[in-house]
Amino acid sequence: MMIGFLIALLSGALMSIQGVFNTQVTKTTGMWVSNGWVQITAFAVCLAAWFFTGRQSIAAIGKVEPKYMLLGGVMGAGITWTVIKSIEALGPAKSALLIVIAQLAVSYLIELFGLFGMDKQPFDLRKLGGLILAVIGITIFQWE
Repeated sequence: MMIGFLIALLSGALMSIQGVFNTQVTKTTGMWVSNGWVQITAFAVCLAAWFFTGRQSIAAIGKVEPKYMLLGGVMGAGITWTVIKSIEALGPAKSALLIVIAQLAVSYLIELFGLFGMDKQPFDLRKLGGLILAVIGITIFQWE
């Protein structure tokens, strides 16, 4: 449990830093060159990691069901684009807050309704309260 907590914190930190890096690269190269660079360098890292850590079957990707689950990479390009555009418009802190609120809300709905093959979870007033508290927090954060 603790390792998952630490990995989640690292993930959030890396996403924030990556968003700023990508936004800066976009200023020089343009949106799709920057986005392509992000995706191709991620592919290179994954290829190197695969080569050194076990070499699971690449053909297994064809066995994934349902097939729409293979759209993660397409979503990755969209995520990169939306993060860059939101940081350009709002700055890193406001963007991150709104992104996290959206992640919380969508993740809770996925759990609540058991979407995309996830185990369905019962409604939890505490989780809803936490989400509402996060929305209040971003309102306070943006208040000028």
